[in-house]
Amino acid sequence: MLALRSSTDPVVLSYYTMRGMVGLLALALPFFLAAGSILAALLVTGHLPHPLLQCSISDYYYTPMRDLYIGSLCAIAAFFAFSRGYDLHDKITGYLAAVCALGVACFPSFNPRCSQYTPEDFAFGLIHTAFAALMYLMLAYICIFQFRKSSPEKSFTRRKRDTNLIYAASGLIMVACMVAMVGLTLLSTVERRHPSHWLFWCEAAANCAFGIARLTKGEGFMRDEQHMPDQLAGCRGDVVSS
Repeated sequence: MLALRSSTDPVVLSYYTMRGMVGLLALALPFFLAAGSILAALLVTGHLPHPLLQCSISDYYYTPMRDLYIGSLCAIAAFFAFSRGYDLHDKITGYLAAVCALGVACFPSFNPRCSQYTPEDFAFGLIHTAFAALMYLMLAYICIFQFRKSSPEKSFTRRKRDTNLIYAASGLIMVACMVAMVGLTLLSTVERRHPSHWLFWCEAAANCAFGIARLTKGEGFMRDEQHMPDQLAGCRGDVVSS
């Protein structure tokens, strides 16, 4: 357990800001990628891109938004890898989430512009799908179980009850979206066609669910009036009531 710090400690304030920024990044990423791709097409060609939206967030790897896509995943991975929880379980969970996020970034999905795929394309696409499914599963686990922990030294407040409902709902939404994403991807792979545009919206919904949970945990939403910002909670354990 970390020692108590002053509420004006810049280390504590910076950490809470970083937690909120990770949530904001996850929440905004699908829409930044889509808007940036449309703007880039308008500036370069003077026309809207076709299709207007990619079939999945991962397909923006093959657009001018590649750097933003990869950089955002690496930033999220770094946050989970270098933050610390209260015990080994917290650390392992965070490391796994970080590895999965890096796997999604390093193994691109199927190129939506290709009409035929090589065996290597299929291998990379399946690895990408596996990492993406595991990443969302790990994030859902963090929301449902770790975010809802409470410190034994703090009373269970009404605000904690309300935030726990947000964490549970966010995690369940992510699980449902993850199942739908895997189903859509595998179906398109077996039928050797590009996935449905529903895949993008499932991914966007999962990102938004995690972003809302992360912002809530970072007190971007529903700030606890009795919360003491002088106690620095672990990134993944986050056992301080909020």
